[in-house]
Amino acid sequence: MGKNEAVASWVPSISKTDGPVYLSIADALSADILSGRLAGGARLPPQRTLAEALGIDFTTVSRAYAEARRRGLVDGRVGQGTYVRARRPATESVTARGLLDMSMNLPPRFDDAGLASRMWGAISSLQESGGLDLLMRYQKAGGADADRAAGALWLGTRLGAIAPERLLVCPGAQGALLAVAGVLAAPGDLICTEALTYPGFLSLATHLRIETADVPLDADGIIPEAFEAVCKARKPKALYCIPTLHNPTTATLSLARRQALVAIARDHGVPIIEDDAYGALPADPLPPLVALAPDLVYHVAGLAKCVAPALRIAYLVVPDARLAARLAGAIRATASMASPLTAAIATRWIEDGTADAVLAAIRAEARRRQAVAAELLPSDAISADPEGFHIWLRLAPPWTRGEFSARLRTVGIGVVCSDAFALNAPPEAVRLGLGAAAGLDELRQSLQIVADLLGQSPAMSSMVV
Repeated sequence: MGKNEAVASWVPSISKTDGPVYLSIADALSADILSGRLAGGARLPPQRTLAEALGIDFTTVSRAYAEARRRGLVDGRVGQGTYVRARRPATESVTARGLLDMSMNLPPRFDDAGLASRMWGAISSLQESGGLDLLMRYQKAGGADADRAAGALWLGTRLGAIAPERLLVCPGAQGALLAVAGVLAAPGDLICTEALTYPGFLSLATHLRIETADVPLDADGIIPEAFEAVCKARKPKALYCIPTLHNPTTATLSLARRQALVAIARDHGVPIIEDDAYGALPADPLPPLVALAPDLVYHVAGLAKCVAPALRIAYLVVPDARLAARLAGAIRATASMASPLTAAIATRWIEDGTADAVLAAIRAEARRRQAVAAELLPSDAISADPEGFHIWLRLAPPWTRGEFSARLRTVGIGVVCSDAFALNAPPEAVRLGLGAAAGLDELRQSLQIVADLLGQSPAMSSMVV
């Protein structure tokens, strides 16, 4: 069949019960284009022909073809029909020696062509609703009203009802953290953090000339009594913490510890900066700290780990509207505003359900990858959570973190040593991100090498001659 001939035999396999039928047709069309079943330039069946083949009404097929045009999958030619749009060849992703850099903690890439097409289609549709204003206009520092309302909707399932005036749209979680830390503390002031914590916060504290005090951790996360001791001895201006799927240790604080932290912070007048980067990942989450103490907690919820790193959008929930206005000024001073275009993409995905679908796909793929890691790595050496996508690997003597990571680098595998997370003496451990792998086969190959290296002594694996 020539590419310009009608694909009269194309009848997609669709569900008539799982969501709107017209979206199922558009998703199936996208999948068949990506698989090569439909080549660029192929002419699709007339709408009435396809409607009869599927046993549905003409209007549904018409909406499906319109949705496909909106996603950029097809072109309509007056008097000639509907044709598959030619695709640009994808750029091949190559890692060193076919292995994997696990130093970046990326959400895992899901294998769902229909969902990917839906994401791009929502972006394309912004041209109709947003027009040039999204490209040629500034917005207020805290975000447009529609974007703030969408953020409140996204967080509402975990935080409860949020007044949009308490929420700010920020240029990524790092931008939100920079604004909050700069408002709560001045140069020379002290902020508490977990003894192992997100390197980005340590960097911004250094930039702002804010001192940091480490609060000890155990296997269950930050120790409330240790936090209270620091409060009594050093009177910090704030506590920064990651209560859910802690980076790097993967620990999630129990409800009892959350309540204890909030009670101590309230007793000592210490506001809490809650970094909830991974908080959307658990299907059955514990209440965030902000839900326990909305008057005390500054809640930062980025979309990078649970939807898409490229958006660089985070939602910041603060105790009241007065503080929101002050923090909007801090955002204006440091970054001017979040990108209106990426904020609009996030809003569209949240409103039309795409963000929820992406989150579900990331959760499912993370579970699969954690299962591979649990199969290959020794259980007594790792801390992990089935709903996260990073692993904390503790090294036993005679391995040291520096030597272990150096050996892995020689075969193209990157990991992050504990030094990046530690305020004081780092433990012998490394963090492995499972999300960078293109698929389970690549992940399995690389984790097998990690497991093999753990079973050797440094002397046996040395390449020095």
